[in-house]
This record gives sequence, structure tokens and C-alpha cells, in this order.
Amino acid sequence: MTPLISIIIPCRNEEKYIGKCLDSIIKQDYPKEKMEVLVVDGASEDKTREMVEKFKIQNPTFNVRLIDNPNKFTPHGLNIGIKEARGEIIIRMDTHADYERDYISKCVKYLKEYNADNVGGIIKTLPAKNTLIAKAIAICLSHPFGAASDFRLSPTEPKWVDTVFGGCYKREVFEKIGLFNENLIRSQDLEFNLRLKRAGGKILLAPDIIAYYYPQSTLFGFFKHNFEDGVWAILPLKFVKIPFKLRHYLPLIFVLTLPLSIWPYFLLSLFFLFQIAIKEKDLRLFFLMPLVFAVRHFGYGIGSILGIMKLLFPSKVTS
Repeated sequence: MTPLISIIIPCRNEEKYIGKCLDSIIKQDYPKEKMEVLVVDGASEDKTREMVEKFKIQNPTFNVRLIDNPNKFTPHGLNIGIKEARGEIIIRMDTHADYERDYISKCVKYLKEYNADNVGGIIKTLPAKNTLIAKAIAICLSHPFGAASDFRLSPTEPKWVDTVFGGCYKREVFEKIGLFNENLIRSQDLEFNLRLKRAGGKILLAPDIIAYYYPQSTLFGFFKHNFEDGVWAILPLKFVKIPFKLRHYLPLIFVLTLPLSIWPYFLLSLFFLFQIAIKEKDLRLFFLMPLVFAVRHFGYGIGSILGIMKLLFPSKVTS
């Protein structure tokens, strides 16, 4: 029998992306009568809710529910969605992405074939705008020098991993190890999947499951996002005793070991810059990519330093 799928989309102020995300979901080749979509909105102040309601009116036979998340943050939204979900399988989807037509059907297929507890695919990072900076940011997040996650680096064969983008879970996973940690404003997926693995769960990355992700399109937005990610690479240690993998701490190590680390960093960066400029046939990227990589690495590393300060001196560090 074809299992019922519950798709959970936590969001807040996503009017630019929610419509495209929902359009890619309704175009899935999975049976529509076996899908429900739970958009869990964190008190959006833009037109996100209006766009979801409009989508519901335009597609009256498609099961979409708009649910309130008064706490606003992602882990609360995920947990509200899981509690409301009726499906045997629960898929977490992101508003900043759209998905190949067979995304859901392949997630379900691999979940069964490999007897996995969580399945995900690769993400192909695309520019959010038609600008050179947006293109450079997308390249940064797709390149080994700017990205460390398996799901960004496109393996050629299915492999067992520590975490995946989004995630397609058996429902019993949440009954076994609990819900997402609501103390974690960021990194809740990483922590949950590490907890899942420690409980004996198996997480599969399948390269033919494909989503397209649209990151920040400005250097300021990109820096802010990486800075916050850096903070939340450290701060989970305040609430859980499971450290992340070494790759999450490399920007911190880089920043803390300046000025020694700047020279190998510079030489490695120079090598990759030539590669990128030649591959993209755009000499401008040779001069722009150093800035984008620096925003990525310094933003994350400086954020991690603040995370350490918050961990050690919680009463003195409030921002």
C-alpha cells in the first residue's frame, strides 16, 4: 500500500518563496490523495499566510493546512507539525527550495529499500537573484572550499551519513527518540540526527533525490546567516552534550589561529579561484570569490567565538 505522507513546512515571512515551494510540491508524481501539507507559520508579518490561503483556494482538492506557530521559531514549528501530522512518513521541507517531481516518491522508495530511518538527497544551490554576487554566493555553497556537508557536495552513490537536508522520516522515529529540541533556534536538524544515530538509527543520502536551494543574495545577508550558523554550532552544547563533527568547527579554528592560518588559506583560496574563474568563464569571479569565501568563513568563525562567549558567560553576553 502507498503510505500517507505528511509534509511539514515551518516558515516565517517567506512570501518570496512559499508559492514556488508549494507549486513544486503539488507537481510531485506521488499520489495527491496520499499527501498532506502542513504549513506551520511563525506569525508572519508579510503576505506569507495570504499566499498559502490563495494556493488553497486555487487547489481545493489538495490537502493543505495552515497552522499557527506562536513561538515563531523553526523547532517549535516542526514539533507542532509532527503532532498534527497524520502520515506514516513525515517529510520536512524548506521554503527556500523547490523539488524535482520525483523527490517524494524517491524518498519513500529509498526509505523502504534501505530500511533507513531518515532519507534525504542533494541540494543544488542556485542564485536567488540574477546578480553576480548572488551567483558567487551560490558557487561558494556548492564548492568544497565553501561547503562541508555531503548533501551539498553531490556524492555519486547512496551513502550512510550523519545528517541530510530536510529529511524523510519514519513516524516511529519521533515516537522512539522524541521531537526536535526547542532550545535550538538553529542546528536543530543536526542535533536531532546525531541523536537518531546514537539511538541506532540509519540516515541515508541518495544523490538522485534532488532539491534546488536559493540562499541569501546579498553579502550582508550571507554574512548574517553564516554568523548565526556559527553561533549555533557552539551554543547547542549548553543544552545537549553531543558535539557536532569537526567540520562545523573549522572556521572557528581558522579565525582563532590567525595570522598563521591566513597564509595556507590564501594559497588554497588562490588555487580554487583559478578553477572557478575558468570553469564559469568569468574573470570577475576571480576577484569577487575571495570576498564571498571570506564572508562565509569569517562570518561563521566569528559567530562561533560569540557562541563560546555565550556558553562561558551567559549573563554577560546578551546579543
